[in-house]
Amino acid sequence: MAKETPASSSMPSGLKAYTVPIFLFVLAMFFQLFLLPRSFPPSHYDVLGVKMYSSVDDVKDAYQTVASKWDSGSGVSLPADFVKIQYAYELLTNLVWKRDYDLYAIDESVHIIEELEKQYAVEDFAKIKLPLLEVVSYEPEREGFMSITSQDFASKFQDSKPWLIQVYSSGSNSSAQFATVWRRIVALLDGVANHAMLELGDVQLVTYLAEKKPTGQVFFRKAMVYISERCNDYTLGFEGELSADAITDWFATTVLGLPRVFYHTKETLVSKFLSKVPPNKVKVILFSQTGERATPIVRQAAKDYWNFASLSHVLWREEDASFWWNALEVESAPAIVIMKDPGSKPVVYHGSGNRTWFLDILEQNKQLLLPQLRSTTSMELGCDARGYSRAGYDKVTWYCAILVGRQSVELNKMRETMCRVQDALSKYDDSDDASKDPSITPAASAHKSKRLSFAWLDGEAQNKYCFFYVQSETSYDTCGTRRAPIDVPRILIVRYHRNATETANAEQKSSKWPKTVWQSEADDVDPAAQLVVSYDGTAEIPQIIKWLSKMVDDGDNRNLPFYRAKTPELVPESAEPMRSGVPKTVKATQKLLSLWNRIKDYLADPRMGPTLLLGALLSAGNVWWMRSRSSTQQPAQTNQPSPNQPADNVEEKKKKERKREQRRRNAKEEEVPASITDNEPKDAVQILSSGSDSD
Repeated sequence: MAKETPASSSMPSGLKAYTVPIFLFVLAMFFQLFLLPRSFPPSHYDVLGVKMYSSVDDVKDAYQTVASKWDSGSGVSLPADFVKIQYAYELLTNLVWKRDYDLYAIDESVHIIEELEKQYAVEDFAKIKLPLLEVVSYEPEREGFMSITSQDFASKFQDSKPWLIQVYSSGSNSSAQFATVWRRIVALLDGVANHAMLELGDVQLVTYLAEKKPTGQVFFRKAMVYISERCNDYTLGFEGELSADAITDWFATTVLGLPRVFYHTKETLVSKFLSKVPPNKVKVILFSQTGERATPIVRQAAKDYWNFASLSHVLWREEDASFWWNALEVESAPAIVIMKDPGSKPVVYHGSGNRTWFLDILEQNKQLLLPQLRSTTSMELGCDARGYSRAGYDKVTWYCAILVGRQSVELNKMRETMCRVQDALSKYDDSDDASKDPSITPAASAHKSKRLSFAWLDGEAQNKYCFFYVQSETSYDTCGTRRAPIDVPRILIVRYHRNATETANAEQKSSKWPKTVWQSEADDVDPAAQLVVSYDGTAEIPQIIKWLSKMVDDGDNRNLPFYRAKTPELVPESAEPMRSGVPKTVKATQKLLSLWNRIKDYLADPRMGPTLLLGALLSAGNVWWMRSRSSTQQPAQTNQPSPNQPADNVEEKKKKERKREQRRRNAKEEEVPASITDNEPKDAVQILSSGSDSD
């Protein structure tokens, strides 16, 4: 059997070592020969046979030369060639079009070449109608749009609102056609963002706002319109359908980070919207005829009033007209329906108005008729012993009627009852002495003067606060976690009283002597005294009003004890999360699209081929140097067999090596004694000292 030669055995290992350089070389050749030519098709200058960026005069001379050949019959007169040459001539002799093509590679009418080639494939090119391109002069100032330049750019960007900028060309037909869409965008963004237009001739500012390829060339992914936003020194470009709906939705979601307002049908309105709105928020339903997405104004309002109201859209259909009339008394769209407390009549506004009209409606109806007592509303409602009355800081006595209970049907019924009680007190007229009712007047007067407030409290979420006021054997029917299928709402009235003399004496006493631990705990009380009374009568509105009036009258006229205590803190209830910004799935799609666009930009970079070739050469040189170094500095070890050494000799040498290693281990074990006293020399003599007792 023939032995394998060293050269033949090292060939596979050599190819394996040079795998990376070979791969980079093949990739560089593929890029240079196939990918790069597709990224750089012949330019319009090449069609006319002139240098890139030639002047208009050179272009005209080249065109005249080609035209003279055609007239004499010496040149090839195919319709396709004529269309390309004529198109290049018209494009490069127009100063605006030539500028856009040279600086930004914009050629918005290139599709005309392919269309004419198909149309006149078999006909004489003399039948082609000239000119191929229509000259357009677009001036946005005539349309009433605001323009910016590099001179006034810094002065106009002093507003905190973001800007939406359209970059246009004065000679672009697409920009002129886009004016209608831009007018709609401007109307939708009124009051939410600023807007302006920038002409491509302002090279300095356009270069700052536009995207740049890896080579540094300025470009736009959309031919004529590029939406850019500047806020905190950054820009964003828009990619997508050039419609008012798509652009405003992108701007409101990506740039402004506004929450979305979804559409619901009559089947899903209750289950997916009304039942999921927190009980402390107003429900706003917007009826639309067109079904277009929520405008930025509506979405901005949804963000500004997030703690007060939740918004939803409903598409109006004529077949559902009777349903909406019976349910919400909506006659037609557009309309706005505001639903407040349970059992209260919805407030309906028909027609469409401007931004101010819409915001005024929300501002007037943002509060519930019976507001919820929360950590964020206690001071505003005057239902806090650490605060003051709604009537002013000079009022020393004020009241808060609180409906306490867990979320249930019974609580909703009592909320409806308390709303009617509050409404009756608001409408009570005490100017007529004949119609005055002594059993109602105290409560009505206190309510009108803002000394009597109404609120409701979630007894389960605010269980400590609830138990502090409801101290009875049946308090678990009202406060805390539901233990039985029993829910008993309760009406409480809390009398707050501030005594300036008592407060001053307490402060003077605490300032003279140092406080002990017990004194500190005793002095840690609310500044206002509280007296709490629970209503145990029927749920009849007249009875509740008379009871409230008696409590107010007694609190104002009787000398009640001044007792202060430490009220438990209201637990900050978790706010409803705001679903704003771009969804995660859309973000992932955008990142993938951005990555793909980046890859395409690099594939069109002419420096990629030489870079890959240089990488292949450097990698090959590194592999050769490492292999040469390992072959010259290879250690001469006896146990390392040569490639052509027989297998028997190798095994024999290994056995000998193992035997020598075993002998070395045995010799080391014999030379070292187990202990220093184990062995005694033969010629050893014991010498006794002179003072030894052996004598």
